[in-house]
Amino acid sequence: MTSRTSSASAPATPLRLGIAGLGTVGAGVIRLLRANADLLRARAGRPIEVVAVSARDKTRDRGVDLAGLRWYEDARELVTDPDVDVVVELIGGAEGTARAVVEQALAAGKPVVTANKALVALHGSALAQLSATHNAPLLFEAAVAGGIPAIKTVREGLAGDRLLRVGGILNGTCNYILTVMRETGKDFATVLKDAQDLGYAEADPSTDIDGLDAAHKLTILAGLAFGQPVEFSSVHVEGIRRIGAEDLSFARALGYRIRLLGLAHMTECGLQARVTPCLVPQHSPLAQVDGVFNAVVAEGEFVGRIMIEGRGAGAGPTASAVTADLIDIARGHTIAVWGVQASAGLPLRAAPITLGHGAFYLRLAVEDRPGVIADITAVLRDCGVSLRSMLQHPAETDDAPYVPLVLVTHQTSEAAMQEAVTRIDALSVVTDSPVMIRIETA
Repeated sequence: MTSRTSSASAPATPLRLGIAGLGTVGAGVIRLLRANADLLRARAGRPIEVVAVSARDKTRDRGVDLAGLRWYEDARELVTDPDVDVVVELIGGAEGTARAVVEQALAAGKPVVTANKALVALHGSALAQLSATHNAPLLFEAAVAGGIPAIKTVREGLAGDRLLRVGGILNGTCNYILTVMRETGKDFATVLKDAQDLGYAEADPSTDIDGLDAAHKLTILAGLAFGQPVEFSSVHVEGIRRIGAEDLSFARALGYRIRLLGLAHMTECGLQARVTPCLVPQHSPLAQVDGVFNAVVAEGEFVGRIMIEGRGAGAGPTASAVTADLIDIARGHTIAVWGVQASAGLPLRAAPITLGHGAFYLRLAVEDRPGVIADITAVLRDCGVSLRSMLQHPAETDDAPYVPLVLVTHQTSEAAMQEAVTRIDALSVVTDSPVMIRIETA
């Protein structure tokens, strides 16, 4: 008779988290971890538990039960807690406590998960070196496009290909504003106020509408795509403040829609990286991405062009992305910050925007009198800019101080177009600063 002995397997050691920052996302992470505890344990191979938290106001009701969790008013003290295996930084901001917490945790050899796009965009090179030196993973899926797995797609899913281009619609606030302006004909200021009332825009919306948020995300995506951190200050950034309802109307008449795009690609002159409003063909995939949704586009030599779309912000999508990184750490799956072995080299600078080429949309406010068009086309001729088409709407009233005139160019150099715009702006017949928008064919 054969005897059999059975023994229960030892329980898996939990992955213990310290969460620094209990705003909307921090509370969302705790809520998700508890709601999906069994599912996450099955996927990670071990429990994932929050043991400590840090925030400024302990009395604030965050909609989650914090009983039994150690509380730290100073997030830097949370990092030193011996029971914290992983530090989750959700404070935000490129400097101050957020930066100190991440640097301190990495230097101590503790893995860090963050949703802090500004921190990674501005200090990614130094953080990558800390991560490599101390063998401490730094994961930041939630820093780009919320719940869309943009980081994993670019850094891991496309690791076998040479990427040529990366970017997309990277800011939901701007995309919402441009969508509503197109659909309703309302002006920028009115739609921005509505977006603030709905919670889609901050009380101070400048980071979003001036393109900085999208630029942070593009800087990260470009670094991942090309295997080297990119110097944020070298990325050309424009926002959407000057986009008027008339631009959306003209774009429709020309067969386009306007999107704020972040785009990066390698050229003979180096990296071209910019965040600018763009006209995209109304039948293109990017033109179909409306409202608060984001879309990330990548193009490789072998894979061709791919696009992933989804909600780019909010507690749920961002918490989902944070948790995906935690599962990777729990499994022991880590990867170099920029997808390649850490380098001591300086961050990559983007080439000047003036070295770019493309077609352009130019809206002018001009006096309604003979000779105006001749003056403008003479400037374009002298700057070597070829005109493809012209569109003019009549003035709203007989005594209107100006009439709108839209010009669309053939492919030309950015430098030539900027020179032409400067000269046109100086013409006495032009009554307001020109609005120039780049045209993307994809």
